[in-house]
Amino acid sequence: MMSDLAGMRRDYEGDALAPENTPDSPLPLFEGWLEKAIETEGLDANAMTLATVDSAGHPHARIVLLKGFDQSGFRFYTNYQSQKGNELAHVPNAAVVFWWPALQRQIRVEGSVSKVDSRQSDDYFASRPRQSQLAAWVSQQSVEIPNRDWMKERLSRFEQVYSDQDVERPPHWGGYLLAPLAVEFWQGQRSRLHDRVRYTRRDEHAQEWHRTRLAP
Repeated sequence: MMSDLAGMRRDYEGDALAPENTPDSPLPLFEGWLEKAIETEGLDANAMTLATVDSAGHPHARIVLLKGFDQSGFRFYTNYQSQKGNELAHVPNAAVVFWWPALQRQIRVEGSVSKVDSRQSDDYFASRPRQSQLAAWVSQQSVEIPNRDWMKERLSRFEQVYSDQDVERPPHWGGYLLAPLAVEFWQGQRSRLHDRVRYTRRDEHAQEWHRTRLAP
């Protein structure tokens, strides 16, 4: 089985992607691609690989969900005391990757990361299902635990605490904003001659983007 890995391959055949046919800023193109991905990938369309680095410069990556985006950047939510939260506290830069195999498309985003304001975190937390709200209290994310019963016992305790009231947002849980400095769009093409268009800007406050074609 493993010997077949070297021979596993697919040919790509996507729509053409060229800088001269793309908008001046990456957000409209991102939005269009995401809408198409939702049609083809369904509920997994907003899944993205988030890469961070620790204080020693070691990279770490995991899948998180995009929960909003606008001109200021891309938002996701998590436990601030998790491994990624600690890494972002020391090195507030990150990269995310979207991969949509049915469309043969990939988007890379790189930039600086900061916490969203507490009101925005409160609003999103209030929109979550109650069990997801309770899970934010139950899970001490990235901490070693003895077994699954440990989580069940904590869940039971928090269900009792909030049995007759709304679940408040934990102070250690909230949102992050990734303000992009670079956004790259990749469209698969035949013979591995893929199309790549990369947008870059000077800093997160700059309105003007520079876009160019990259070799595959």
